[in-house]
Amino acid sequence: MSCYFRHLGELFAEAGIEVTAATRKQLDQAIHRLIEVDYKDCPAAWRTLKREILNDPQKRQDFIARLQAAVR
Repeated sequence: MSCYFRHLGELFAEAGIEVTAATRKQLDQAIHRLIEVDYKDCPAAWRTLKREILNDPQKRQDFIARLQAAVR
């Protein structure tokens, strides 16, 4: 699960989200839901994040805001 999490440390820090054993699954499910990728398809989730979100500053900020709302 969450094979791409190791690449998102900076994003989680920007969002003020602490990844713990207790929150990891919830975050993974929220990310998959937000990027509209079937849950547990880590390679597709990582590919979508890299191509569409992480390299675009505006999309990155929008994603962070949506992720923060999803985990609250």
